[in-house]
Amino acid sequence: MRALVTGCAGFIGSHLTETLLDAGHAVVGIDCFNDNYGREQKLTNLRHVREWTNFEFVPIDLSQGDLLSFVQSTDVIFHLAAEPGVRSSWGARYERYVRNNVLATQHVLEACRTAPDVRIVFASSSSVYGDMEAGGSSEDAPTRPISPYGQTKLSAEHLCNLYRRECDLDIVCLRYFTVFGPRQRPDMAFHKFLRAALSDTPIEIFGDGRQTRDFTYVADVVAATIAAGVTPELDERLLNIGGGSPTSLLRVLEIVEELVEKRVEVEYLERGEGEVRDTWAQTARARDALGFLPQTTLQRGLGAELDWLVALLEGRPERLAV
Repeated sequence: MRALVTGCAGFIGSHLTETLLDAGHAVVGIDCFNDNYGREQKLTNLRHVREWTNFEFVPIDLSQGDLLSFVQSTDVIFHLAAEPGVRSSWGARYERYVRNNVLATQHVLEACRTAPDVRIVFASSSSVYGDMEAGGSSEDAPTRPISPYGQTKLSAEHLCNLYRRECDLDIVCLRYFTVFGPRQRPDMAFHKFLRAALSDTPIEIFGDGRQTRDFTYVADVVAATIAAGVTPELDERLLNIGGGSPTSLLRVLEIVEELVEKRVEVEYLERGEGEVRDTWAQTARARDALGFLPQTTLQRGLGAELDWLVALLEGRPERLAV
């Protein structure tokens, strides 16, 4: 298989790229190194994949680059490139979210009109749901995003649905729930918690800590994403990808203390704008369609992220098994 991975230098994209290469596939990776976090970490994420002869890196801004030649020579497109983050989507950066989440997706889909047999897997987000309904969010739950980020991801989903219906493109949308693990972005909670614990500085919690998230380990997300790209004749085109076990941030803090073997100081701040209270994915549809069953516990996954962060801080970004 020849795969195209957008956002290949990012947190999930770099793991996806490595996994595809390990399985013997050829990968073209696209990334524009937008400034949502440091270029150095993104380059480090690509350190190992550059060693593969069947990996080609292309620095293109999807919102304006020419994609036709890449689309026409690929079998599966994994479209993970995006402008991430809820808090930073308010205010002056909103234009970047529109460009990198909506316009870039439209450009990818428009290019794919020349290659209608290509399977497209679009990485969406649980943020499209907004506040969770009782019993967890199914794919049929109302979509009521409460952040500009969630709104742009939902707009990109609508584009996918439009191009699938009107242009007969082969598109699958995956709604990721709170992904964590090695290479997590510096602005994400677990990265910040672990870094603070290692440096004996207070861990900041927005809210009372009782809010819950359906944390999903990156390797489980990658497995589901690849399955969505290679499973033929999929009847379902919208799938939740979540860990299936919502956990409070207070419990996460307990696990962090167990991992670093010391007490941590916590500073509670006001809830951030656009932050939902709870998330929980109903994943029966992904289980039936893709055989998706999360394999990694929260404690084991947090331990792997801690090992990665320690190695990163010590200047030895090793390739760690995920």
